[in-house]
Amino acid sequence: MYDYEELLNRAMSKMPDTETTDARFVIPEPKLFSEGKTTILDNFGNIADTLNRDPDHLMKYLTRELGTAGKIEGTRAVFQGRFTRAQLSDNIQAYVDEYVMCSECGRPDTQLVRVDRVLVLKCSACGAHRPVKKRKVSNVVVREAIEEGGTYELRIDAVGSKGDGIAKIDKYTVFVPGATKGDVVKVKIKKISGNLAFSERA
Repeated sequence: MYDYEELLNRAMSKMPDTETTDARFVIPEPKLFSEGKTTILDNFGNIADTLNRDPDHLMKYLTRELGTAGKIEGTRAVFQGRFTRAQLSDNIQAYVDEYVMCSECGRPDTQLVRVDRVLVLKCSACGAHRPVKKRKVSNVVVREAIEEGGTYELRIDAVGSKGDGIAKIDKYTVFVPGATKGDVVKVKIKKISGNLAFSERA
């Protein structure tokens, strides 16, 4: 029987060397829009490439944390339900903290390897390694879908009787003055009353 350290060393010896980079690690900001009752993460492929992680692994994590179903369509990810940029950003950052960043040197030059059925994060920069935690419950703080004073990018689904554009986010109906159906607009929420939200162009 091999012990854990020996198994890890054997796994590492079979892995190709990975060059480290001194470039600043920047996670792309999620580009979202809504289609009907779904949320589209338009730059999902770019995010997965930046993180250097398997898109399927990232997708499974996001759907689990968001508590929804989803699928990958080309370079986009489609989630059932309405979600905000803040919700996706929080969950992607949590993924990076757990599955990408080295806890010793703080660099993203890492790889996931499986050692004796244990998923291990191995750092190519400093050589550190740690087992990845198995989490059944999300540690991401759940936010309200929108908040007063917050800025959001919305797709206008309809136009109301008074000429205001109407968009849906989660349980909220958002009114956007001067917007037309199909527009993608950036707005600031001025007031929330029950499930109604009133905004202005940001």
